[in-house]
Amino acid sequence: MDGIASYQRFPTVKIRELKDDYAKFELRNTDASIANALRRVMISEVPTVAIDLVEIEINSTVLNDEFLAHRLGLVPLTSERAMSMRFSRDCDACDGDGQCEFCSVEFHLRAKCIGDQTLDVTSKDLYSSDHTVVPVDFSDASGYENSEQRGIIIVKLRRGQELKLRAIARKGIGKDHAKWSPAATVTFMYEPAIHINQEMMESLTLDEKQSFVDSSPTKVFEIDDETHQVKIVDSEAYAYDEEVLKKAEAMGKPGLVEIYAKEDSFIFTVESTGAVKASQLVLNAIDILKQKLDAVRLSEDTVEADDQFGELGAHMRGG
Repeated sequence: MDGIASYQRFPTVKIRELKDDYAKFELRNTDASIANALRRVMISEVPTVAIDLVEIEINSTVLNDEFLAHRLGLVPLTSERAMSMRFSRDCDACDGDGQCEFCSVEFHLRAKCIGDQTLDVTSKDLYSSDHTVVPVDFSDASGYENSEQRGIIIVKLRRGQELKLRAIARKGIGKDHAKWSPAATVTFMYEPAIHINQEMMESLTLDEKQSFVDSSPTKVFEIDDETHQVKIVDSEAYAYDEEVLKKAEAMGKPGLVEIYAKEDSFIFTVESTGAVKASQLVLNAIDILKQKLDAVRLSEDTVEADDQFGELGAHMRGG
């Protein structure tokens, strides 16, 4: 409308570092509400696949059935196809039973110790009915054989002990149970802006400059060997502890340095459990956030919202 300022923003993303299980990126031209919404969606609303039902046929191990079922549920499974799978409660192919190819994956495990040496039963002993949904492989890419790289230990067996079970993995989200969360950690920080008053800094002796630099618990500043000027080496290492500001005041030099947070610029760090790649985790979260915003726009027309978004539409209305 004419005469009314637009609050529309056009966020930008810049990738700093990207690995299969780690991502670091900048999110600019937006506010904290969007940044925090993205963080929360990554942690609790991006779906993955995790073991949800365990039928134990033989268990003569030292762990009881419930303990084993809990450990199996926490084993991360590759979940690239989770976005296209159905929630078991919504699956019409199996009437919500949660045991069909559209909403579940079946696993089998059978192990028995027949020797005197302790047998480690690990996640690699789980055999999947779907080659796209398997326990995450944490082995070293160097290829060296190492007993610590055989997978996640589920239980240890001694001679004569046996474990035989069947497990069903289903799609879910971290909001329902932590085992479905694809994120090990997701954090963001405001990008700090640091400005040094060089005229005031030049009035200090070299020892005073060094004392100022050393007052920061993290390595934010250093003294140039040639010019003896205090310079910023890593502004992002600043932890908003205000120690350098207190030091400047104690030296009788308030205003020696100015530090403030850029309210529209954030630095994200994302670590994945391995269920989905860190890059895919971010993209999935953005897609889900867009769906939730679309559901809000359609909330006035409840019939249309329910038809298009199902439970999500009802959830956004508090139903």
